Amino acid sequence: ATTKPSLIRLLIGLEHNRNGAMMFRTIACLPVLTGAWRDRGGGLTRSAHAATLPALNLRGLTRSDLEDTSIRSINMAQIGAALTSPALKPPIKAMIVCGSNPAVMAPNQQLVLEGLRREDLLLVVHELFLTDTARHADYVLPATSQIEQLDIVPSWGHFYLPLNEPAIPPLGEAVSNTELFRRLSKCMGFTDEYLYESDEQLIETALRTDNTLLQGVTLERLRKESWLRLNLPDDWRPFAAGDFPTPSGKAELYSESLQDRGLDPLPAHTSRRADNSDGGRRKTYPLMLITGKSLHFLNTSYAHSSRHRKAEGEPALEIHPADAEARQLKSHDRVRVFNERGEVTLRCSVSDRTRPGVVAMPFGWWASLSEDGRSANSLTTDELADWGGTGALYDTYVEVEGAN
Repeated sequence: ATTKPSLIRLLIGLEHNRNGAMMFRTIACLPVLTGAWRDRGGGLTRSAHAATLPALNLRGLTRSDLEDTSIRSINMAQIGAALTSPALKPPIKAMIVCGSNPAVMAPNQQLVLEGLRREDLLLVVHELFLTDTARHADYVLPATSQIEQLDIVPSWGHFYLPLNEPAIPPLGEAVSNTELFRRLSKCMGFTDEYLYESDEQLIETALRTDNTLLQGVTLERLRKESWLRLNLPDDWRPFAAGDFPTPSGKAELYSESLQDRGLDPLPAHTSRRADNSDGGRRKTYPLMLITGKSLHFLNTSYAHSSRHRKAEGEPALEIHPADAEARQLKSHDRVRVFNERGEVTLRCSVSDRTRPGVVAMPFGWWASLSEDGRSANSLTTDELADWGGTGALYDTYVEVEGAN
């Protein structure tokens, strides 16, 4: 409130709660109260995507004018329920997976695996490696790696737009995601020209924009210079004079657009202790589970690599000394972590890095390479946050006990 400049950095994870969107909104209002948006180096930030992605011509790539809004969409956080629920009619009979590993990364893992094991599900996986999802596939198609394909790579942490030139030609029969769908389009007899746009054409479309941040940035220049900085001044303060991306152009502490959606128009806080919407599960499962990223994996990537697994070491459940003492546990004990969705067996690490009432374990391990064939997402909930559609992964509660 008194230091200038002051900046709040919101990273990934806070939104993965039942009240996650409101948490973000409430925190975002603090720089408004202090006037921090006016200062260079002040305000609020999450990632450089906020500048880079809107500058690209995403509308030209996604072609929303071609979208058939009558076709249903499925939230990835609830893919397990979508694949197993008898209430979903017609049921999902075929699925193509590319650039994803839902058997490991999606919550409510045992339900996801049940769905992937359906005999009547035609599953096609486009992958570099035999992931846990690919193990359930009817067809595994070889995919290229980043060093075999052309792409542009917007950053999370800086304002440069790099061009990713292929270092080697694709190995074997591997093709990129875009080439896969070009070939499928040809096999299915589709003739629409946009289905056959090359990667070069797609990049040119992304760069074809009136946004001043990308003025002068072309594929030709990127090929010559490899990367280009967005046209941002050193003293970039986009909201110093207002001009917020809201209906009024102001920072709205009271939001009529939220009210029109039936949501609280004012920033609010709901205490977890006062929140009784979990149906009393907190009494049965009193510990909140945080499933953070592993140090040597990238989400679920690289967990198959023996080199990375050796560097990561054995997965462990971190538990506060007070919670460990109450359960007669000590470091290196094998423990059973469980709730109504499943259970995971691993060793525990007694640590004051977690708060009392909170336990933590890494989520990137593949179930097929884990001690008991399960990983952290066997426990996580597939509920959704208050708005925005993200998963409420951190509203997961468990109990812990010693394992034989």
